[in-house]
Amino acid sequence: MTAAAAPAGVLEVAAAVIVRPDGAFLLARRPAGKVYAGYWEFPGGKIEPGESAERALARELREELGIEARRAYAWITRVYAYAHATVRLNFFRVLEWSGEPHPHEDQQLAWQRLDAPLVEPMLPANAPVLASLALPHEYAITAAERYGSETMLARLAARLAAGLRLVQVRDAAMARPARTAFARQVVELAHARGAKVLIHSDAGLARSLGADGVHYSGRELEGLGERPRDLLAAGSCHTRAELERAVGLGLDFAVLGPVKRTASHPGAVPLGWEGFARIAHGSAIPVYGIGGLQLADLEPAWQAGAHGVAMISGAWSA
Repeated sequence: MTAAAAPAGVLEVAAAVIVRPDGAFLLARRPAGKVYAGYWEFPGGKIEPGESAERALARELREELGIEARRAYAWITRVYAYAHATVRLNFFRVLEWSGEPHPHEDQQLAWQRLDAPLVEPMLPANAPVLASLALPHEYAITAAERYGSETMLARLAARLAAGLRLVQVRDAAMARPARTAFARQVVELAHARGAKVLIHSDAGLARSLGADGVHYSGRELEGLGERPRDLLAAGSCHTRAELERAVGLGLDFAVLGPVKRTASHPGAVPLGWEGFARIAHGSAIPVYGIGGLQLADLEPAWQAGAHGVAMISGAWSA
């Protein structure tokens, strides 16, 4: 899972997910004469011996597109075996750059959006990345046990109106009838705004309510034989072993923490962003930081390689 030196025969690549403020991202079409000519991919190229992935990214963006990356964050790392080579793709999200992208190597360029038809054909190694790219940067976790169901629903409605798009119904200590009724209302509110809902620990309840996915605890991941294929699947992790388990199960994303001290786990030793980065670096799936976080922590989260922030109190305190 970690980005150590590539085994013999594995080609290391730096790949750029260049995203505009409006959410559009850039794809490049491989020119004639290259392997998989005519296929679309995220821009990037081979990491030279002795070169870091970050330096390779900057060089490739300069050579291929004529731009200089100003804000680029390590994101996910995926390995794919093509017929001609096995590649390890070190993906970076590039959010700011200087210059206007232009093709410098006879490739075609196209700005794409996830809410519109995409160019085809797509390189197989790049296509699964689109699902990860679609995940919002904030993952809010309900706290009806703390605020009461009615107050929680009111705060949820306000956050959804302001753009929240990913929610987990937790509240595991609630009596099942009350939790089911509460979760049903969360799903109705969220779906009316185009947001997705995961149910903590209960895939059956998620299906019965028409929710979008299920979220497993670290302990549940240990005993999980396989992930559900009809739902989004996520997991909570605190160690590298648990994150590797989540990756091995092919979960859609994970949360990792606690990053800071948190009232919900007063005895837990916080990882800090450095500890988070050590564990999350090289993950094949997006990882959210969790534990005492606010939306103001998004920038340090990205710098540590996180996809975004997962929050309980921080999601509802405003």
